[in-house]
Amino acid sequence: MAEQIIPIFVAFAALLALIAVRVPIGLSLITVSFFGIAYETSLRAAIGSIGRLPYELATNWSFSAVPMFLLMGFVAAETGLTSGLFSASRALLRRLPGALASASVLASALFAAASGSSVATAAAMSRIAIPEMLRRKYDDGLACGTVAASGTLGSLIPPSILMILYGVYADVSIGGLFLAGVLPGILSVAIYIGMIVTRCAINPELAGGTQAEPDETFDRKTVLMAILPLPILIAIVMGSISMGLATPTEAGALGALGAVGIAVVSGRFRWAAFRSALTQSAISFAAIFIIVVGGALLTRYVAVSGLSRLLGDLFADNAAGPLALLLAVAVLYIVLGMFIDSIGLLLLTAPLILPLATSLGIDLIWFGIILIKLLEIGLITPPIGLNIFVIHSALDGKVALPAIIRGVAWFIAMDILTLAILIAFPVITLWLPNSIM
Repeated sequence: MAEQIIPIFVAFAALLALIAVRVPIGLSLITVSFFGIAYETSLRAAIGSIGRLPYELATNWSFSAVPMFLLMGFVAAETGLTSGLFSASRALLRRLPGALASASVLASALFAAASGSSVATAAAMSRIAIPEMLRRKYDDGLACGTVAASGTLGSLIPPSILMILYGVYADVSIGGLFLAGVLPGILSVAIYIGMIVTRCAINPELAGGTQAEPDETFDRKTVLMAILPLPILIAIVMGSISMGLATPTEAGALGALGAVGIAVVSGRFRWAAFRSALTQSAISFAAIFIIVVGGALLTRYVAVSGLSRLLGDLFADNAAGPLALLLAVAVLYIVLGMFIDSIGLLLLTAPLILPLATSLGIDLIWFGIILIKLLEIGLITPPIGLNIFVIHSALDGKVALPAIIRGVAWFIAMDILTLAILIAFPVITLWLPNSIM
């Protein structure tokens, strides 16, 4: 067994070393997997795999949903459909203690659902919401922690790029994953806002010494027009899937078309913005595609190396059950999530953990939602959570890192509570897909 384990250990150590020295994760996955397959089988087999896998992925109907949802998000951002989210959320939640922080949660969740990127959401909202909270004398930690954590919600709220990639790798229904993410996403938003309201009600100084935002006149029509586009897009996507009218790929195309239509109706459509959205979608998809090819190649290497069987035997020999696997994955994701982006980490680990989950009889749709939640926790886990440094950089160091970390700790605790609820009550995740599909 030792002779079998050593090459695998060397391969994964080399992979982590390449990532550590900032070799792009897609290239790292392809390089290590190529040589691993060549070692386990033959150079000819490795060349055959690297030549065949990109074509297989490019012709995968489910995977073609990714560029459609990317286009929907970029059209929404480039045409300004997301620009009024914070002010609209602020008006809707103005009577709550800590209203600006609560509004940041709602606005970030909607923005992230459209953009598909937690880091991009944190960067954008840190320039919109945090300065306003600091101007109102909000606690530094609460202001920064709210935006850092809220940016991670987009992966749970469909449509989600992570869900599509997981669905392709796990060979489960992407529509089912989208439906499964609705209630956990809403639960996460509610728990975040509940924590903020409770803390600010007990200690108003956290929100600048006021229990709620002062009553300000606002135009209801303007507020609704600012906040409605993204819920409408999500309703188009989820409605077409849940009613069986469209596949996820077709729903993504409808969402992209819907974003263009809303931009035209609202008078925000500009050809320059549309061209920019097309360009950014192509660039983003190309980057994701390289990572996906690397992940598929790693899956092939894990299969020929026998690692999945070894891990399965290890769990069987120690009578380890689903809870043991969840604990092991939680530690792995939270630690690695501090260094590796969500997409890269998912594709790096999926070949190892999915066969184990299958062998233990775990529902893969429920398991996917748990994994995605863990992936997003890693982005805000100190000391090197990516979102923490994104916010620190966006604010030009005006808020010290310890203050941001202090603020994020409350949201990590809420994420752990959410995870515990989702693990204890799988029905929260599975009720919608089981009822509709």
